[in-house]
Amino acid sequence: MAGLGDPPGGTPEGAPGGGEDEYRSVVFDESFVRAARLQEFSAQERLSDHAPAVRRRTALRRAGLSRQALVLVVLIAVAFGTAIYMGVRHPYQSPAAQRVAEPARMTVVPLAPRGRVPGADDAAYLYERSPAADFRPSAKGVRLPDGVGRTAHFSDDQVLNALTTAKNYIVRSALDPDVVGGGEVRSVRVLLDPEQLDQFDESFEKPTADGRHAPTGWLVRFDPARAELADAAIRVNGSLRVTESDASTLEVSADHTMVYPLRPADDARAETSLFTVRRELRFRFDRDDLRLHQTQLVESYVQAGPHSCAENPASHLRPLLAGQTATTGAPAGTDPYTTDNPTALCGTLAAGAQPRA
Repeated sequence: MAGLGDPPGGTPEGAPGGGEDEYRSVVFDESFVRAARLQEFSAQERLSDHAPAVRRRTALRRAGLSRQALVLVVLIAVAFGTAIYMGVRHPYQSPAAQRVAEPARMTVVPLAPRGRVPGADDAAYLYERSPAADFRPSAKGVRLPDGVGRTAHFSDDQVLNALTTAKNYIVRSALDPDVVGGGEVRSVRVLLDPEQLDQFDESFEKPTADGRHAPTGWLVRFDPARAELADAAIRVNGSLRVTESDASTLEVSADHTMVYPLRPADDARAETSLFTVRRELRFRFDRDDLRLHQTQLVESYVQAGPHSCAENPASHLRPLLAGQTATTGAPAGTDPYTTDNPTALCGTLAAGAQPRA
Protein backbone atom coordinates (compact mmCIF):
# COMPACT_ATOMS: atom_id res chain seq x y z
CA MET A 1 0.00 0.00 0.00
CA ALA A 2 1.39 3.39 -0.91
CA GLY A 3 2.22 5.99 1.71
CA LEU A 4 0.33 9.19 2.26
CA GLY A 5 2.69 11.11 0.01
CA ASP A 6 3.07 8.49 -2.68
CA PRO A 7 0.95 8.08 -5.80
CA PRO A 8 -1.43 5.15 -5.95
CA GLY A 9 0.39 2.04 -6.86
CA GLY A 10 3.72 3.37 -5.52
CA THR A 11 6.51 5.24 -7.25
CA PRO A 12 6.42 4.85 -11.02
CA GLU A 13 9.01 2.57 -12.46
CA GLY A 14 12.05 4.52 -13.76
CA ALA A 15 11.46 7.55 -11.57
CA PRO A 16 14.26 8.69 -9.22
CA GLY A 17 14.32 6.79 -5.97
CA GLY A 18 13.00 8.11 -2.72
CA GLY A 19 10.15 10.00 -4.30
CA GLU A 20 12.36 12.78 -5.63
CA ASP A 21 11.32 14.36 -8.89
CA GLU A 22 13.48 15.85 -11.60
CA TYR A 23 12.85 19.51 -10.42
CA ARG A 24 14.11 19.04 -6.89
CA SER A 25 17.51 20.54 -7.88
CA VAL A 26 15.90 23.82 -8.92
CA VAL A 27 15.98 26.24 -5.94
CA PHE A 28 13.87 29.37 -5.93
CA ASP A 29 15.65 31.50 -3.34
CA GLU A 30 14.44 34.85 -1.98
CA SER A 31 16.46 36.97 -4.41
CA PHE A 32 14.98 35.06 -7.35
CA VAL A 33 11.46 35.61 -6.09
CA ARG A 34 12.01 39.35 -5.47
CA ALA A 35 13.46 39.80 -8.94
CA ALA A 36 10.30 38.48 -10.62
CA ARG A 37 8.45 41.04 -12.73
CA LEU A 38 5.00 39.51 -11.90
CA GLN A 39 3.59 38.68 -8.47
CA GLU A 40 0.55 36.49 -7.80
CA PHE A 41 -2.26 37.98 -5.73
CA SER A 42 -3.31 36.05 -2.65
CA ALA A 43 -6.64 34.18 -2.64
CA GLN A 44 -8.15 36.74 -0.25
CA GLU A 45 -7.06 39.63 -2.57
CA ARG A 46 -8.63 37.94 -5.59
CA LEU A 47 -11.95 37.36 -3.76
CA SER A 48 -12.26 40.92 -2.41
CA ASP A 49 -11.03 42.95 -5.36
CA HIS A 50 -11.93 40.66 -8.27
CA ALA A 51 -8.44 41.41 -9.50
CA PRO A 52 -6.49 39.39 -12.02
CA ALA A 53 -4.48 36.49 -10.70
CA VAL A 54 -1.19 38.40 -10.99
CA ARG A 55 0.04 41.99 -10.75
CA ARG A 56 3.16 43.76 -12.04
CA ARG A 57 5.74 44.60 -9.34
CA THR A 58 6.58 48.25 -8.70
CA ALA A 59 9.91 49.90 -9.44
CA LEU A 60 11.00 48.92 -5.93
CA ARG A 61 12.12 45.61 -7.41
CA ARG A 62 15.17 47.33 -8.84
CA ALA A 63 15.93 49.61 -5.91
CA GLY A 64 19.33 48.02 -5.33
CA LEU A 65 20.41 48.53 -8.94
CA SER A 66 19.06 52.09 -8.96
CA ARG A 67 21.08 52.99 -5.86
CA GLN A 68 24.26 51.66 -7.48
CA ALA A 69 23.61 53.66 -10.64
CA LEU A 70 22.98 56.81 -8.58
CA VAL A 71 26.23 56.33 -6.62
CA LEU A 72 28.15 55.82 -9.89
CA VAL A 73 26.69 59.02 -11.38
CA VAL A 74 27.61 60.99 -8.23
CA LEU A 75 31.19 59.64 -8.29
CA ILE A 76 31.59 60.57 -11.96
CA ALA A 77 30.28 64.08 -11.28
CA VAL A 78 32.66 64.53 -8.33
CA ALA A 79 35.62 63.30 -10.38
CA PHE A 80 34.72 65.62 -13.27
CA GLY A 81 34.36 68.59 -10.94
CA THR A 82 37.69 67.82 -9.27
CA ALA A 83 39.42 67.67 -12.65
CA ILE A 84 38.04 71.08 -13.59
CA TYR A 85 39.05 72.57 -10.22
CA MET A 86 42.60 71.21 -10.46
CA GLY A 87 42.89 72.53 -13.99
CA VAL A 88 42.10 76.02 -12.73
CA ARG A 89 43.99 75.92 -9.43
CA HIS A 90 46.91 73.62 -10.26
CA PRO A 91 50.23 75.17 -9.08
CA TYR A 92 52.02 74.16 -12.27
CA GLN A 93 50.31 76.52 -14.64
CA SER A 94 50.66 76.32 -18.36
CA PRO A 95 53.52 78.35 -19.88
CA ALA A 96 51.04 80.82 -21.34
CA ALA A 97 49.81 81.69 -17.83
CA GLN A 98 53.25 82.12 -16.31
CA ARG A 99 54.99 85.46 -16.04
CA VAL A 100 57.78 85.72 -18.61
CA ALA A 101 61.19 86.59 -17.17
CA GLU A 102 62.52 89.91 -18.41
CA PRO A 103 65.95 90.02 -20.11
CA ALA A 104 68.90 90.65 -17.82
CA ARG A 105 70.47 94.10 -18.04
CA MET A 106 74.24 94.28 -17.65
CA THR A 107 76.99 96.89 -17.55
CA VAL A 108 80.72 96.14 -17.35
CA VAL A 109 83.01 99.11 -16.63
CA PRO A 110 86.82 98.70 -16.92
CA LEU A 111 88.95 100.66 -14.44
CA ALA A 112 92.34 101.79 -15.76
CA PRO A 113 95.30 102.29 -13.35
CA ARG A 114 97.15 105.62 -13.16
CA GLY A 115 100.59 104.03 -13.19
CA ARG A 116 102.26 100.64 -13.13
CA VAL A 117 100.41 97.73 -11.61
CA PRO A 118 102.06 96.66 -8.31
CA GLY A 119 103.38 93.10 -8.15
CA ALA A 120 105.05 90.69 -5.73
CA ASP A 121 106.18 87.09 -5.57
CA ASP A 122 103.57 86.22 -2.96
CA ALA A 123 99.84 86.99 -3.15
CA ALA A 124 99.61 87.13 0.66
CA TYR A 125 102.09 90.04 0.68
CA LEU A 126 99.84 92.01 -1.68
CA TYR A 127 96.67 91.19 0.24
CA GLU A 128 98.17 92.48 3.50
CA ARG A 129 98.88 95.84 1.86
CA SER A 130 95.51 96.23 0.16
CA PRO A 131 91.94 97.02 1.28
CA ALA A 132 91.27 93.26 0.94
CA ALA A 133 93.47 92.39 3.94
CA ASP A 134 90.44 91.45 6.07
CA PHE A 135 88.39 89.83 3.30
CA ARG A 136 87.46 86.16 3.67
CA PRO A 137 88.62 83.49 1.21
CA SER A 138 86.30 82.30 -1.56
CA ALA A 139 82.78 81.12 -0.55
CA LYS A 140 83.35 82.06 3.12
CA GLY A 141 83.19 85.68 2.04
CA VAL A 142 79.66 85.29 0.64
CA ARG A 143 77.71 85.29 3.88
CA LEU A 144 73.98 85.04 4.39
CA PRO A 145 72.46 87.85 6.46
CA ASP A 146 71.62 87.18 10.09
CA GLY A 147 68.08 87.25 11.45
CA VAL A 148 66.27 87.13 8.12
CA GLY A 149 62.91 85.37 8.29
CA ARG A 150 59.51 85.11 6.68
CA THR A 151 57.83 87.94 4.79
CA ALA A 152 54.16 88.73 4.36
CA HIS A 153 53.67 86.09 1.64
CA PHE A 154 56.74 83.84 1.88
CA SER A 155 57.81 81.40 4.56
CA ASP A 156 61.16 81.20 6.37
CA ASP A 157 62.20 78.30 4.16
CA GLN A 158 61.33 80.16 0.95
CA VAL A 159 63.31 83.24 2.00
CA LEU A 160 66.29 81.08 2.96
CA ASN A 161 65.97 79.24 -0.35
CA ALA A 162 66.17 82.53 -2.28
CA LEU A 163 69.25 83.69 -0.36
CA THR A 164 70.97 80.32 -0.72
CA THR A 165 70.32 80.17 -4.47
CA ALA A 166 71.67 83.70 -4.89
CA LYS A 167 74.79 82.74 -2.93
CA ASN A 168 75.27 79.63 -5.07
CA TYR A 169 75.05 81.76 -8.20
CA ILE A 170 77.69 84.17 -6.91
CA VAL A 171 80.04 81.37 -5.86
CA ARG A 172 79.71 79.45 -9.11
CA SER A 173 79.87 82.49 -11.37
CA ALA A 174 82.77 84.33 -9.72
CA LEU A 175 84.72 81.99 -7.43
CA ASP A 176 84.90 78.67 -9.30
CA PRO A 177 88.45 78.41 -10.78
CA ASP A 178 87.12 76.58 -13.87
CA VAL A 179 84.64 79.36 -14.64
CA VAL A 180 87.06 82.17 -13.77
CA GLY A 181 89.70 80.57 -15.98
CA GLY A 182 87.46 80.91 -19.04
CA GLY A 183 86.31 77.28 -19.07
CA GLU A 184 82.90 75.73 -18.43
CA VAL A 185 79.75 77.73 -17.84
CA ARG A 186 77.16 74.98 -17.35
CA SER A 187 77.32 75.16 -13.55
CA VAL A 188 76.10 78.77 -13.80
CA ARG A 189 73.58 78.10 -16.56
CA VAL A 190 71.65 75.46 -14.59
CA LEU A 191 70.82 78.04 -11.89
CA LEU A 192 68.99 80.34 -14.30
CA ASP A 193 65.27 80.46 -14.97
CA PRO A 194 64.55 78.62 -18.26
CA GLU A 195 63.11 81.84 -19.71
CA GLN A 196 66.62 83.38 -19.62
CA LEU A 197 68.56 80.49 -21.13
CA ASP A 198 68.29 81.76 -24.72
CA GLN A 199 69.75 85.11 -23.69
CA PHE A 200 72.52 83.36 -21.76
CA ASP A 201 73.42 81.10 -24.70
CA GLU A 202 73.38 83.97 -27.19
CA SER A 203 75.74 85.92 -24.93
CA PHE A 204 78.41 83.23 -25.23
CA GLU A 205 77.78 82.42 -28.89
CA LYS A 206 77.88 86.06 -30.03
CA PRO A 207 79.19 88.25 -27.18
CA THR A 208 78.60 91.96 -27.57
CA ALA A 209 78.61 95.05 -25.35
CA ASP A 210 74.93 95.88 -25.95
CA GLY A 211 73.85 95.72 -22.32
CA ARG A 212 72.20 92.32 -22.87
CA HIS A 213 74.80 89.87 -24.20
CA ALA A 214 78.07 90.36 -22.30
CA PRO A 215 79.39 87.07 -20.86
CA THR A 216 81.19 89.07 -18.16
CA GLY A 217 77.78 90.36 -17.07
CA TRP A 218 76.72 86.81 -16.29
CA LEU A 219 79.99 85.65 -14.70
CA VAL A 220 83.61 86.59 -14.03
CA ARG A 221 86.11 85.11 -16.47
CA PHE A 222 89.57 86.09 -17.58
CA ASP A 223 91.08 85.69 -21.01
CA PRO A 224 92.99 82.39 -20.59
CA ALA A 225 95.61 83.59 -23.07
CA ARG A 226 96.27 86.66 -20.92
CA ALA A 227 96.16 85.65 -17.24
CA GLU A 228 95.56 82.81 -14.80
CA LEU A 229 94.92 82.48 -11.08
CA ALA A 230 98.09 82.45 -8.97
CA ASP A 231 96.08 81.20 -5.97
CA ALA A 232 92.61 79.66 -5.81
CA ALA A 233 91.83 81.47 -2.52
CA ILE A 234 90.08 84.52 -3.93
CA ARG A 235 89.31 87.18 -1.30
CA VAL A 236 85.66 88.29 -1.01
CA ASN A 237 83.58 90.72 0.99
CA GLY A 238 80.00 91.89 0.57
CA SER A 239 76.36 91.54 1.50
CA LEU A 240 73.04 89.99 0.52
CA ARG A 241 69.64 91.56 1.11
CA VAL A 242 66.19 90.06 0.47
CA THR A 243 62.91 91.92 -0.06
CA GLU A 244 59.38 91.00 -1.13
CA SER A 245 58.56 93.01 -4.23
CA ASP A 246 54.97 91.71 -4.43
CA ALA A 247 52.83 88.81 -3.23
CA SER A 248 54.37 86.41 -5.75
CA THR A 249 57.97 87.62 -6.01
CA LEU A 250 61.09 87.81 -3.86
CA GLU A 251 64.15 89.86 -4.82
CA VAL A 252 67.71 89.46 -3.57
CA SER A 253 70.27 92.25 -3.97
CA ALA A 254 73.94 91.27 -3.85
CA ASP A 255 76.92 93.61 -3.56
CA HIS A 256 80.36 91.97 -3.41
CA THR A 257 83.96 92.94 -4.05
CA MET A 258 86.24 90.10 -5.15
CA VAL A 259 90.02 90.31 -5.38
CA TYR A 260 91.85 87.84 -7.62
CA PRO A 261 95.60 87.07 -7.46
CA LEU A 262 96.74 86.85 -11.09
CA ARG A 263 99.91 86.17 -13.04
CA PRO A 264 100.66 85.86 -16.77
CA ALA A 265 99.33 82.70 -18.39
CA ASP A 266 101.74 79.75 -18.37
CA ASP A 267 104.41 81.63 -16.40
CA ALA A 268 104.57 80.33 -12.84
CA ARG A 269 107.71 82.36 -12.04
CA ALA A 270 106.19 85.74 -12.93
CA GLU A 271 105.14 88.21 -10.25
CA THR A 272 101.58 88.17 -8.92
CA SER A 273 99.23 91.15 -9.04
CA LEU A 274 95.75 91.76 -7.70
CA PHE A 275 92.67 92.30 -9.85
CA THR A 276 89.51 93.71 -8.25
CA VAL A 277 85.93 93.11 -9.40
CA ARG A 278 82.97 94.89 -7.82
CA ARG A 279 79.67 93.16 -8.70
CA GLU A 280 76.20 94.42 -7.91
CA LEU A 281 73.60 91.82 -8.85
CA ARG A 282 69.83 91.79 -8.51
CA PHE A 283 67.99 88.46 -8.55
CA ARG A 284 64.29 87.75 -8.83
CA PHE A 285 62.42 84.63 -7.64
CA ASP A 286 58.87 83.58 -8.36
CA ARG A 287 57.39 80.51 -6.69
CA ASP A 288 58.50 78.16 -9.46
CA ASP A 289 62.06 79.48 -9.17
CA LEU A 290 62.03 78.83 -5.44
CA ARG A 291 60.73 75.31 -5.94
CA LEU A 292 63.34 74.50 -8.61
CA HIS A 293 66.25 76.35 -6.92
CA GLN A 294 66.66 78.67 -9.91
CA THR A 295 66.76 82.43 -10.30
CA GLN A 296 66.23 85.27 -12.74
CA LEU A 297 69.18 87.63 -13.06
CA VAL A 298 67.53 91.04 -13.42
CA GLU A 299 70.55 93.33 -13.38
CA SER A 300 74.34 93.04 -13.28
CA TYR A 301 76.64 96.01 -12.70
CA VAL A 302 80.38 95.27 -12.78
CA GLN A 303 83.50 97.41 -12.20
CA ALA A 304 86.81 95.67 -12.92
CA GLY A 305 90.45 96.73 -12.84
CA PRO A 306 93.27 97.25 -13.42
CA HIS A 307 92.01 96.98 -16.99
CA SER A 308 92.83 99.04 -20.05
CA CYS A 309 89.98 101.10 -21.44
CA ALA A 310 91.19 100.15 -24.91
CA GLU A 311 90.28 96.50 -24.25
CA ASN A 312 86.66 95.41 -24.58
CA PRO A 313 85.67 93.58 -21.36
CA ALA A 314 82.37 92.19 -22.68
CA SER A 315 83.57 88.72 -23.64
CA HIS A 316 86.56 88.26 -21.28
CA LEU A 317 88.29 90.40 -18.71
CA ARG A 318 91.79 91.20 -19.97
CA PRO A 319 93.63 92.43 -16.88
CA LEU A 320 96.76 94.51 -16.74
CA LEU A 321 99.32 92.51 -14.78
CA ALA A 322 102.30 93.32 -12.57
CA GLY A 323 104.47 96.08 -14.08
CA GLN A 324 102.02 96.96 -16.90
CA THR A 325 100.40 100.33 -17.51
CA ALA A 326 97.26 101.46 -19.27
CA THR A 327 97.53 103.28 -22.58
CA THR A 328 94.33 105.26 -22.07
CA GLY A 329 92.04 106.08 -19.17
CA ALA A 330 89.20 108.24 -18.01
CA PRO A 331 89.93 111.48 -16.12
CA ALA A 332 88.02 110.68 -12.90
CA GLY A 333 89.17 108.06 -10.39
CA THR A 334 86.81 105.28 -9.28
CA ASP A 335 87.33 103.17 -6.16
CA PRO A 336 85.60 99.76 -6.33
CA TYR A 337 85.86 99.49 -2.53
CA THR A 338 83.32 102.30 -2.11
CA THR A 339 79.67 102.51 -3.12
CA ASP A 340 80.25 105.25 -5.72
CA ASN A 341 79.30 104.23 -9.25
CA PRO A 342 81.23 105.46 -12.28
CA THR A 343 79.41 107.71 -14.69
CA ALA A 344 81.42 106.71 -17.77
CA LEU A 345 81.93 103.47 -19.68
CA CYS A 346 85.52 103.48 -18.46
CA GLY A 347 86.93 104.74 -15.19
CA THR A 348 90.29 105.27 -13.58
CA LEU A 349 91.27 102.93 -10.79
CA ALA A 350 91.90 104.95 -7.64
CA ALA A 351 95.39 104.65 -6.20
CA GLY A 352 94.04 103.55 -2.83
CA ALA A 353 92.34 100.53 -4.44
CA GLN A 354 95.71 98.92 -5.23
CA PRO A 355 98.29 97.37 -2.87
CA ARG A 356 100.75 99.76 -1.25
CA ALA A 357 104.34 99.51 -2.40
